Amino acid sequence: MGFQINKSALPALTSNPPKAIRDGMRGISLVLFFSLIIPATRLAAQTPAPSSVPSQAISLQVDATEVARKLLHSHLTIPVTPGPLTLYYPKWIPGEHAPTGPIDSVVGMKFSVNGQPLPWRRDLVDLYAVHCEIPAGASLLEIGLDFAMPVEPAAFSSEAAASAKLAMINWYELLLYPAGVNPNDLTFQTELRLPQHWRFGTALPLLENGDPIRFRPVSLTTLADSPLVAGLYYRHVQLATTAPTNEMDIVADSSAALDLPDEKITQYQHLVTEAGALFSATHYEHYHFLVALSDQTFHDGIEHHESSLNAIREDAFTEKDQLDAASDLLPHEFVHSWNGKYRRPADLATPDFQKPMLDDLLWVYEGLTEYLGTFVLTARSGLRSPELSRDFLAFCAADLDTKSGRQWRSLQDTADNASHLYAASEQWEDRRRAVDFYPEGVLLWLEADTIIRQQTNGQRSIDDFCHAFHGGQSGPPMLKTYTFDDVIETLNSVAPYDWRRFWLTRLNSISQHAPLNGIEAAGWKLFYSDKRNLPLDVAAKERKHCNERYSIGLLFDEDGTIVDVVANSAADVAKLAPGMKIVAVNSRAFSVERLREAIKGTAHSESAPIELILTNSDYYETVHLDYHGGLRYPHLERTEAQTDLLGSIIAPHAK
Repeated sequence: MGFQINKSALPALTSNPPKAIRDGMRGISLVLFFSLIIPATRLAAQTPAPSSVPSQAISLQVDATEVARKLLHSHLTIPVTPGPLTLYYPKWIPGEHAPTGPIDSVVGMKFSVNGQPLPWRRDLVDLYAVHCEIPAGASLLEIGLDFAMPVEPAAFSSEAAASAKLAMINWYELLLYPAGVNPNDLTFQTELRLPQHWRFGTALPLLENGDPIRFRPVSLTTLADSPLVAGLYYRHVQLATTAPTNEMDIVADSSAALDLPDEKITQYQHLVTEAGALFSATHYEHYHFLVALSDQTFHDGIEHHESSLNAIREDAFTEKDQLDAASDLLPHEFVHSWNGKYRRPADLATPDFQKPMLDDLLWVYEGLTEYLGTFVLTARSGLRSPELSRDFLAFCAADLDTKSGRQWRSLQDTADNASHLYAASEQWEDRRRAVDFYPEGVLLWLEADTIIRQQTNGQRSIDDFCHAFHGGQSGPPMLKTYTFDDVIETLNSVAPYDWRRFWLTRLNSISQHAPLNGIEAAGWKLFYSDKRNLPLDVAAKERKHCNERYSIGLLFDEDGTIVDVVANSAADVAKLAPGMKIVAVNSRAFSVERLREAIKGTAHSESAPIELILTNSDYYETVHLDYHGGLRYPHLERTEAQTDLLGSIIAPHAK
C-alpha cells in the first residue's frame, strides 16, 4: 500500500505551503523538503535513466589509516546536473565470475550537496542501485562511504583482506558510479592515506608519493582493475627491467616472511621469460605481482591486466614444502593477463559492473589458464620440478576420477553454474561437483596439446595456438573478445581436426571417470601407491584437511571432522557423512597419524576392518570400515612404448 502525490498541486504548495508545513520546515529549504518526500514514492524500483558523462573527473579520496581495525573510509565528489540520479555499487566483479560486490560491508553512506544532507533510497529490485534527486543549482554530489573489511572468510571480494600489519585494497569496494555510463568513459582522480610507515605496491600510475598518495587520473575500468597492497613489512623485487617491466610487491605479517630465496626469485624471472615465449607478445606496459603473506586473510588470487592480487600463507615464501609444491598461484594469475584480460569471452566483457556475466566459456578462461599457468609455466620456469609437476597432474586426475557427481553433472554445467559453485560448501562436493573446469581443464587442454603434436608430427603444439590466439601486437592493455567459434577456428588453423566435436563431446559428457586420454597420449598413466603426493598434501594442509579419498574415501579436518565422503567407498558403505566427527580409531583416541596407521595396516587381505567411534550431533556411534587396500596416493608412471610428450611440454622453452 502506498500513496500518490498530486503533482499538479506542487507549484501551489511550493509557493504557499500550509502553516503546519512551514512550522515543521524551520530553515530547511523547500527543495530539500520535497527531496525528502519524493524519493520515498517515485524512486524505488525504477529503471534508471542514462546519466551523462561527468564533465570533470570524479574525485575518490580513501582514508585507510584505520585499516588495522578493518575500517576504510572514502569520500567521492561527483559532478552532477539537477534531476533524478541513479548510482551503482559494483556488483559483478571481473575475474570473480559471480555477483560478489561486497555491498553488505558498506556500513555508512551519506550524500550531500552544497553542504546540506541529501536523502537517497535503495532500489527495491536491484539492491546495488541507489536513487536520489539532485536539486536545482547543485553541480557536485558529495558521498561519504564507510567500508568494514570482512573478518570471516567468504568469497573473493567478501573475504578477509587485512590484518594488523597489511591490507589488500580494491578501489571498487569504496565507490559508487553513475548508472548508464560506460566505466571506460568515467575518469577517477584517486588519492590514498595509509598508516604511518606503511609502504605499498600497485599498477595504478603514481602522480605523487606523499601524504596523501596521489594517483594519475584513470578510467573506472582501469581503477577497478588496479588493486593495491600495503603493509608495514614490505619488499620490492625487480623481475624484468627492460620494457615491459615486471616486478613483485610483497607485504607480509612479519619481516621474516619476506625472505624469498634467491633461487625462487630466479625462477620467477624465468616465469616472465617463459610467458613471453609462450604468448609471443605482451599486453601490458608494466606488470606487478602483488603478494600478501598472511594467515589472517583469504588465500587465493585475482587476475588483473597489469597486476595480480595473490594472497597466500605467511610462510609461503619460507616453508620448503610450500615452495616446492605450491608456487603455482602467481603463474596462474599471470597467464590471465593474456587469457582472461586481453582475450575474454564476449559474454564476460559486460558494459558495466551490473550486467550479469555468463560463465559458459570458463573452461577456456580458467581451464586453459590452469593448464598454461598452474601446470605448464610453473614447470617450465622451474618453480615446480618435473617430478612434482607430474604429481600435480596425477592429483588433478585422481580427484576427478573419483567424483561421483560426474555421473549426473557435465563439465559444461559446472561452468554454467559457476556463480553458485564458487560459494558452495565443501561438504558433499563429491556428489555435487565443484568448479571442476579448473582441474579438468588441465586434462582436456593437455589432450588437445597432444592431438596438435600428433596431427602435425611434432611441428606444432599448444604454444602455436597461444601465439595465434593471445599474441598479436605488444602494447598497453586492450580487450579482444572471443566466442566458442573463435576458439574452434583458431585450433583448426593450428592443426586441422574435428575440434568442435572434440570439445562438445567432452564438455557435455556424463562419465564415471575422468578424461585421461591426454596423460596416456603424453606417455604416462595414472597409478596409486602408498608414497605420499606432496602437491596433494600441501593443498590439504592449506585448508587444514587430510585427504584419504583414494583409500577409505574420506576428506576430513585435522580434528577428525568429516568434510566429504566419496560415493561407494568404504566410508560411504559404512554410512559416514559430512559433519560427523571421528573421536577414536581402533579403540584409541583419534589422531591423523593413528588413522593413517590403521589404513596402512589394511594392505593385507586378512586384515580386520577399521573400527571408528564417531559423534553424530550429540550421539556416539561405532562403525567398521571394511577396507583392505592400504594407503593410496596418486602418481604417474611412464608408458615406455610411447614418446614422452609430457617431458617436452614441461621442459623450458625460452632462450
